[in-house]
Amino acid sequence: MSEPAPVVARVREFNRFYTRVIGVLEAGVLGTPYSLTEARVLFELAHRDEMGVSELRGVLGIDAGYLSRILRRFSADGLLVREAAQDDGRRQVVRLTAQGRAAYGRIDDEQVRATERLLEPLDEDGRGQLVAAMDCIRRTLGDRPLPRTVVLRGPGPGELGWIISRHGAEESEAARVVAGFACRADPREAAWIADVDGEPVGSALCLADDSDPGTARLTLLRVEPAARGAGIGSRLVAECVRHARSVGYDAISAQAPSGSPAARILGRSGFASNGEVWTRRW
Repeated sequence: MSEPAPVVARVREFNRFYTRVIGVLEAGVLGTPYSLTEARVLFELAHRDEMGVSELRGVLGIDAGYLSRILRRFSADGLLVREAAQDDGRRQVVRLTAQGRAAYGRIDDEQVRATERLLEPLDEDGRGQLVAAMDCIRRTLGDRPLPRTVVLRGPGPGELGWIISRHGAEESEAARVVAGFACRADPREAAWIADVDGEPVGSALCLADDSDPGTARLTLLRVEPAARGAGIGSRLVAECVRHARSVGYDAISAQAPSGSPAARILGRSGFASNGEVWTRRW
C-alpha cells in the first residue's frame, strides 16, 4: 500500500481529530439514541413544515433504502408522519409530530451546551481565530450556497389573477373574494404576494369579517408546492397578523381543515382551533 501524499495525510488526521472532538464516533449523538444521520434527518424536518421524501434524500445525499429504514423507525416511534402530498398523491411527504420536534429540541439543546463547553477554554481572540478558520475551510471546499431571496410585497399587475388561478377547484370562490377586495379598496384590508427570486410563489389576504367588525379574516393562504418547507407560509401568516393588529382589529380568524398544511401553520402561529375555524386574539 502506497503512502498517502502529505496533504492527504494531514486532512485525514484533522478529520480524525475533529470527529473525536465533536463525538460523532459514539453510538448516539451526544448521548442520544440517534446516529449522526438520524439527527440530521430530524434537523432538516424540524426546519420545515413538511418535506418530500425524495427532496430529503437529495439534501442528505444518502441511499434511498437507508433513509426509508430511518423513516420507518421514526414513524414507529411516533416522531413523524409519512403521507401522500395533498397536491399529488404520488408524492410522499414527511413531517415531524410534536414528539418528533421535542426529540429534535433535546438534541439541539445538548449540541448548544456541547459547543459552549468546546469554546469555554478559549478567549475572545481564540474564538475569533477558530471561527475564521472554519469559515475559510467552508469557502475553500465550495460551501457557497446562493441564497434564495424571499420578499413579501403587494400584488403587481395581473397578480390578483394569479392568486385566483392558483386555487384550482376553489377558483370561483377565490375570484369572488379577490373581486370584493379589489372593489372595496378598504385601507384596513391588504394582500401579499410571496416572491422568490422575482417569481410569485405564495399569497395571503387580510380582509374585514362582515360578521364581526373587530375581527380580521385571513384567507387565500397558499404556497406553491415547490416553495414549501422554507417557512414562507408562516411569514405570510405573521404579516397578516401584524397588519390586522396595526389597523386596530382585536383578532384574526381563518378557515382550514384539521391536519392540512394551512392548519399546521396556523397552529404554530398561535391560532386556536374550533373545528375548521382558527382564531388568534390579542
